[in-house]
Amino acid sequence: MTALGLLYPGHSAEDDYPRIEQLLGSDIRVDVVHTDIGEDAHREDALLEMGSPERLAAGVEELRMGGAESVVWACTSGSFVHGWEGAQDQVRTLARAAGLPASSTSFAFVHAAQEIKAGRVAVGATYPDDVAAMFADFLRAGGLEVTGVKGAGIITAAEVGTWGEAEVFALARQADTPDADALLLPDTALHTVAHLPALEKELGKPVLTANQVTVWEGLRLADRRVNAPRLGALFTKEPIVQV
Repeated sequence: MTALGLLYPGHSAEDDYPRIEQLLGSDIRVDVVHTDIGEDAHREDALLEMGSPERLAAGVEELRMGGAESVVWACTSGSFVHGWEGAQDQVRTLARAAGLPASSTSFAFVHAAQEIKAGRVAVGATYPDDVAAMFADFLRAGGLEVTGVKGAGIITAAEVGTWGEAEVFALARQADTPDADALLLPDTALHTVAHLPALEKELGKPVLTANQVTVWEGLRLADRRVNAPRLGALFTKEPIVQV
């Protein structure tokens, strides 16, 4: 059994994680501990406070006692808002507090894009334009080329959590660019897991979403690779060719 520990702010789309766990198979457990979201606002000052060391440390003990082998701060905006260096400091502090390998959703997007060899990415963000631009800057700091950024202007995670299939597909279509190797949909408050195969089929390219890459990052830290095609191209391993 491989146990993954996720620190998730508030309550919006955490039901994506049991769905992912079911699709991964019986020997992987995804444990979610909710952190205090503070003020629910896609605004720089509120996001900085949401991902403060004190808020993250409060949930670490429960994950450790549950046997987690890795811990991921399951929040995109609450990590990239610190910038590349600041987000690295955030993860290092989390790792020390947990005594476990640690990462965040923002770094998960960079690592996942590298995994599928997507050097050029388009971004469809639920955030206001200024916050979406900060995510694009983070991706560029990670060595990715950003071909386009579409922000939806939503202020709260609570509102994002109400989005259904129609809204997700509309954002994806608006954000995709022909020269992008993959489309990225940040925000762990957005329900996306049920739509991954259909999104990739419609766009004809890999789609990386926040809750998807968060779990993948936890598995990467735990040195596990899983073939689960219903979770998209990121979880679809090439078959091993016997020589």
